[in-house]
Amino acid sequence: MAIVNKMIYPELKKHLQIHQYTWLVTGCAGFIGSNLLETLLNLNQKVVGLDNFSTGHQKNLDEVLKNVSKKAAENFQLIKGDIRNFSDCEKAMQEVDYTLHQAALGSVPRSIKSPELTHENNVDGFVNMLIAARHAGVKKFVYASSSSVYGDSPVLPKIENQIGNPLSPYAVSKYVNELYAHVFGRCYGMQTIGLRYFNVFGRRQDPHSAYAAVIPLWVSALSKHQPMIIFGDGKTSRDFCYVENVVQANLLAAFADLPKAMNRVYNIAVGEQTSLNELAVLLAEALNVSKPDIIHRDFRPGDIRHSLADISAAKTLLHYQPTHTISQGIAEAIEWYRSIS
Repeated sequence: MAIVNKMIYPELKKHLQIHQYTWLVTGCAGFIGSNLLETLLNLNQKVVGLDNFSTGHQKNLDEVLKNVSKKAAENFQLIKGDIRNFSDCEKAMQEVDYTLHQAALGSVPRSIKSPELTHENNVDGFVNMLIAARHAGVKKFVYASSSSVYGDSPVLPKIENQIGNPLSPYAVSKYVNELYAHVFGRCYGMQTIGLRYFNVFGRRQDPHSAYAAVIPLWVSALSKHQPMIIFGDGKTSRDFCYVENVVQANLLAAFADLPKAMNRVYNIAVGEQTSLNELAVLLAEALNVSKPDIIHRDFRPGDIRHSLADISAAKTLLHYQPTHTISQGIAEAIEWYRSIS
């Protein structure tokens, strides 16, 4: 059933509550994947999840299944597999309508330490998924890219067609994903959409990983009365994006039907710039910490100095409208962060 190309997110959710499709969410036990899974199950959708649990956690799936109805939980099928194994990709892709590919080995520092693992997961695994999706004839292949693709480009705000030189193996892997997706669209007629995520945060973002993102890491530190570590002078800025905005973007991308919206990438963010110094104040206020202890260390190699997204393309072609600013996202997620700190 075709979706009117002016459909906004609330209308799409109503559509999904009535019409059931089969979705594949790779990395379903991870941070973003588990949030996508929960939303889809609550919208009466059938979901196949693929995860090798290298960075995802069973506890995330347990929490999702606890948060949905018994009937909704029965619509979930988990495949323990690896995107580096083509047969696992083919198995997961059977009878799938829409693919939301989130599985990847994240983190710039980790990619610098282990570029071979980053390539195996993020490039080889990605190509496996594209080929399996092509063979299965999926309606749409939506995948996670990253703002790291912009590299050393000084342009602000970041505009999709103006990128610089990548600064890490992770950034290279995500740019290669975009190139492969574009070529598969041209050569095989596949419909692909890439989403360049900008510093996503929210529930189920692991604060205990050696490569934890800054918000869960700092919430954990503040909750334990430990110092927050800032790499650099604190003036480094990011466009922090709450996970609900990312969920919205994925579902809208899956149902986008404007021809000019296909086979391209979109910035997914809020369009607001927040420095690390400002973030420290926001988190301290949210946790009622009056004088947080902050330690400054040297800048990390591979880090981008400033990041701010132009989200006009996503707004125009996908009808994306972020529902949460950084402050609203922190207010909604803070209790979850505190509960696991």
